[in-house]
Amino acid sequence: MRIFTKIFVVMAVLSSAAMGAESRAVFAGGCFWGVEAVFENVKGVIDVRSGYSGGARATANYDEVGTGRTKHAEAVEIRFDPARVSYEQLLNIFFVVAHDPTEVNRQGPDVGPQYRSAIFFADESQRRSARAFVDALTAAKAYEMPIATEIVKLAAFYPAEDYHQDYLRHNPADPYIVRHDLPKLAALKIKFPDLVKPGKISKN
Repeated sequence: MRIFTKIFVVMAVLSSAAMGAESRAVFAGGCFWGVEAVFENVKGVIDVRSGYSGGARATANYDEVGTGRTKHAEAVEIRFDPARVSYEQLLNIFFVVAHDPTEVNRQGPDVGPQYRSAIFFADESQRRSARAFVDALTAAKAYEMPIATEIVKLAAFYPAEDYHQDYLRHNPADPYIVRHDLPKLAALKIKFPDLVKPGKISKN
């Protein structure tokens, strides 16, 4: 994924989300293992769960979602304190280090609509922020290819099976994790040092 300097100035033109005791964001950006791990290391994030969004409850399981025929995307639900980290800051991390928003129905080696890039907005404020963010990135020509991220209303989020939760933390030596996801954590620490939780970045 190529990141251009212009992407980092986008935050200056966006307003912060309304403050509240706790908010949630739901993003899809390929395999949920790495996306979950990135946001678990962000200050102000209370909890992250891997799961499925976009389809029906009956098909919200790994085997069926893996067929690519359920309308689900592998997604993560992020519960966060908006007084400590804004929705726009989470969007920035999502676009800069968590995934490549220009890939269509895939992410790296993983191919299929279940690996698409998507923002599932919970309310009108999130929709406006996501739309403004994508428009600003497009205007700044931050990427060589068009942004493929879908912006769709969140209908439901279904948690994935237990063995998917905190997968990177429990399996840091998995070859897939080493090749595709640990670099995301390294990029988070380099590109967003002020937003990384204190202490060693969580890899185990």
